[in-house]
Amino acid sequence: MTHTMTTDVSQEPAPPAPSRSWWRAFRGWPGPARITAYVAIVLTLLLVAGLVTAVVLVRRPFPQTTGTAELPGLQTDVEVIRDGNGIPQLYGDSVTDLMRAQGYVHAQERFFEMDVRRHATAGRLAEMFGKDALESDEFVRTMGWRRVAEREVALLEPETRAALDAYAEGVNAYLDAHSPGQIAVEYTILNAGGLGYHPEHWTAVDSVAWLKAMAWDLRGNMEDEIGRALSAAAVGSERAGQLYPAYPYAQHAPIVGQGAVVDGVFEQDATAAGTRNPERPAYLAAQGGVLTRLQRGLTRMPAWLGSGDGVGSNSWVVDGAHSSTGRPLLANDPHLGVSLPGVWMQMGLHCRAISEACPLDVAGFTFSGVPGVIIGHNADIAWGFTNLGPDVTDLYLERVRGDRWLYDGTYRPLRTRTETIKVHGAADVTLTVRSTRHGPLLSDVSEELADVAQSERPAATDEYAVALEWTALKPAPTVDAILALDTATDWDSFRAAAARFAVPSQNLVYADGAGHIGYQAPGRIPIRKSGNDGRMPAEGWKPENDWTGDYVPFDGLPQVLDPDEGFVVTANQAVIGTDYPYFLTDDWDRGYRSQRIRDRILEATANGGTLSLDGMLALQLDDENPMAPVLTPYLLDIRLPGGYSSTGQDVLRNWDFGQSADGPDGAAAAYYNVVWRTLLDLTFHDELPKELWPDGGQRWFAVVERLLGNPEDLWWDDVRTDDVIEERDDIIREALLDARDELTRLQARDPHDWSWGRLHRLDLRSATLGESGIGPVEWLVNRGGWELGGGTSAVDATAWDAAEGYGVTTAPSMRMVISLADLDDSRWINLTGVSGHPFNAHYADQTDLWADGRTLAWPFTKEAVVAAGGDVLTLEPAPID
Repeated sequence: MTHTMTTDVSQEPAPPAPSRSWWRAFRGWPGPARITAYVAIVLTLLLVAGLVTAVVLVRRPFPQTTGTAELPGLQTDVEVIRDGNGIPQLYGDSVTDLMRAQGYVHAQERFFEMDVRRHATAGRLAEMFGKDALESDEFVRTMGWRRVAEREVALLEPETRAALDAYAEGVNAYLDAHSPGQIAVEYTILNAGGLGYHPEHWTAVDSVAWLKAMAWDLRGNMEDEIGRALSAAAVGSERAGQLYPAYPYAQHAPIVGQGAVVDGVFEQDATAAGTRNPERPAYLAAQGGVLTRLQRGLTRMPAWLGSGDGVGSNSWVVDGAHSSTGRPLLANDPHLGVSLPGVWMQMGLHCRAISEACPLDVAGFTFSGVPGVIIGHNADIAWGFTNLGPDVTDLYLERVRGDRWLYDGTYRPLRTRTETIKVHGAADVTLTVRSTRHGPLLSDVSEELADVAQSERPAATDEYAVALEWTALKPAPTVDAILALDTATDWDSFRAAAARFAVPSQNLVYADGAGHIGYQAPGRIPIRKSGNDGRMPAEGWKPENDWTGDYVPFDGLPQVLDPDEGFVVTANQAVIGTDYPYFLTDDWDRGYRSQRIRDRILEATANGGTLSLDGMLALQLDDENPMAPVLTPYLLDIRLPGGYSSTGQDVLRNWDFGQSADGPDGAAAAYYNVVWRTLLDLTFHDELPKELWPDGGQRWFAVVERLLGNPEDLWWDDVRTDDVIEERDDIIREALLDARDELTRLQARDPHDWSWGRLHRLDLRSATLGESGIGPVEWLVNRGGWELGGGTSAVDATAWDAAEGYGVTTAPSMRMVISLADLDDSRWINLTGVSGHPFNAHYADQTDLWADGRTLAWPFTKEAVVAAGGDVLTLEPAPID
């Protein structure tokens, strides 16, 4: 049956045809108005079409996270379970399958980052980004990072090589199935600019080479070597020595407070002492010019490859007696340069059935491009890293005459090789790399370094050059340590894994489910001849300045299991006291963070108290400025004119030295930090070259603390003022007044409206397209505007560079706290997100939480992972033809 609806049209007249009435009205407009409207309509349609196209292009590389996908080479299915933040947990039946799937998932989320990293470590950035990247390529080619990585692959254990190859096959399977525009929107942008680029296949060498970049970031005291030399050239050796104060062992405890080396083996219950290398002669100030040029060249290395200075980390572990859970708690937050995407990607790798053939059951923080988990825990143990910072680099001043160099009274041939660097949009560049027995001549890298002034030559026909000797340029199978850590089950297997960790040397903290905690110092640390203590550039023509060719034996490195204190704190401070017989370095972080952590732990555990997981998390966010209790009384002792000038001091009077982003602490922190920066400017900029201007970090805390006790020290005098000799209080007064004016200009006249967070902002930038100078492109890939608390050398180490400004330069790249009582109770957070794709929901979805001091649940058992899971992707073996 058909039902018909009728309407009384006399009651509801038909509406007019809107399109025709609009058109008739439009045609009645004046001519110029119609033309303007036509243009507006066309532009609107183009804009809409452009936006639709842009959305499609941006979304096209987003990874498939549900359903099934073929992965050639798999033996059985691998299940990828992603939680609400996109963090993947992988389940498979063999290590090889898990490595292949990890490569595939890393490529899904982060391949452009991986590709840029391999170009950087091979000295090939200019191929993608043109001549602006050339100087970085020249430095990396001169050092030969990829050449070393190629040799290291041949040294790896068969199971490690198999894992690297399976990982590469997983990456390449993803590349083979996707066009460049489907892999990353960055390729669409670069190819639209004429690059014509298609990614090459991934190799095992690409993975190994990335560890060279991490070693460069954490390389130790090379800048201190240069800085000491240039400071001596500027102000003389005695005053330069004031700028590098010794480690304060009496105030800041080292990591290991017990034990000694006996017959070459470190024994944690021994008390014997040894002797150390004597100091060598002072550096010659006349050799400073070539080092100045070298330092300027090093600053042009990409910031995301690491500065080698200003980075640190926190890690500590407490045993069950000090933990509210009755089992160990382990915390870690490595401090690295800020970038987008962040350096880490969270992931879990799980064998469905644990066996000798398939032992993986691990989760934590991974490097995209490298198989395995770098920091985290498995079912039995947990571990964390901080930079040990040993002196593993030496700069040698070489006397060069033509194609020869002087050594032990004889001129010997330089070793040479030729490198060709392809440059997008320009002609190829040919680079001749010269080396001595110590290493490559870094001073050959740029034109600025090549022309050493005649006045700096040691002889009429010689010139100075600078060679780098560095443990990372000597092949070693460090990658073996990664999978060995991932599968370690107890202290002995953990130490066996650590023994393979050559470069970069890291402080390793340990905990296990049986209740043990520990610490191990690993790495290749060179033994020097008696003429070289590593503090200053050495004269390369003298054999007594060489390395012996041996390293500190692994069994002789400091280690402790279940220390007497019941906890271990590592925050880049001295590893052990001065009785230790081997030279590790004299350029430790001076221990402000580590001592604050120790003090907080001792306070919490006094009289039988314990630390909870939440207490560990709260300690990671401690924002006390360690220099403020020292300097603030001096600031308040200065009498300033009443009213405007002195009201800045008022916010300091009841300050507890915390550095929150806003509120009363935020106002005080803003004023204090602006005063601090200004004080450093007024005290040191007049006599030090710009390359040596203070960054305001922990070394400068120690320098200024000592100067405060000597109000007539020459550093207080401003040599730019005639007929006036300034003293301490003169400089402090000027700093207070100048800071008051600066904050009035930048923020507000009322000091209570000042905010540290508005000065101390976190901006996350893509290291490549984010620096392109093209507004829409930078808008696409960069994120910013987070107002942060914390600061340099606080436990919440959101560092800033006083020579540059107040913006965040390095920060906790992740935070984790692991509960060995229940691994599913553990917490973690990343600086950014797991995705490397702009506008993906997980591109920077963890940053708000990170900035607020919050963390995510860290499910580990299969039941907890499934309960937290969102999307599930099944990777299937490809059918056999």
